[in-house]
Amino acid sequence: MAGACALRVYRSVLKELRHLQGSGYTQSMAYAHLREQFRNNQVTGERHCRAQREALHTSQVYLCLLESIRLHLDLHQQYHARGERGPDEVARLVGLRLPTQPGGKGWEK
Repeated sequence: MAGACALRVYRSVLKELRHLQGSGYTQSMAYAHLREQFRNNQVTGERHCRAQREALHTSQVYLCLLESIRLHLDLHQQYHARGERGPDEVARLVGLRLPTQPGGKGWEK
């Protein structure tokens, strides 16, 4: 069970690295370090230790950090990428529409 969980975390962290660094992520130092750490902390039949669980927990925390950074950057790009927005666009952004006045008042556009 722990091996399957570790493999899932390993693949997810690699996916986040690929998203951040592009297709050349396998030449990065982060990739080499990650691969080395997961190989060093593999569980064998005779070795169940506290360090392996600690390494798995650390990798899960790192995965959470990478996912959170990616989601934060996506949200920042979506809502803060452009300059000043008009009232119509701001209302549409939050799912509302501005009321329109029937013709004849003289002050509408």
